[in-house]
Amino acid sequence: MQENSDQAKVIALALYEIRLLLSGYLGSENDGDMPVRQAAHLAYALHNQALAVLDDKSFDVLDAIKALKFPDTLLGAEFTDKFDKMIGKDA
Repeated sequence: MQENSDQAKVIALALYEIRLLLSGYLGSENDGDMPVRQAAHLAYALHNQALAVLDDKSFDVLDAIKALKFPDTLLGAEFTDKFDKMIGKDA
């Protein structure tokens, strides 16, 4: 079980670092490439959940998916649908 936890922490830290690296691409007025802007907003939407994993805390999966609705609306992304399908539920 520890191996799975360590794997989750590696991915969570990577997501958090990506969020920091892409922070300059946040916002509706940014003129960066759309995929980079979408990645920035995806990482931003889930960075608190990444921190929870690093702190050995849990988070509500449906609330995390609901946080993806903002980049979906702002940037025309389809993150919510993809994550909904992954867990087999509607957020």
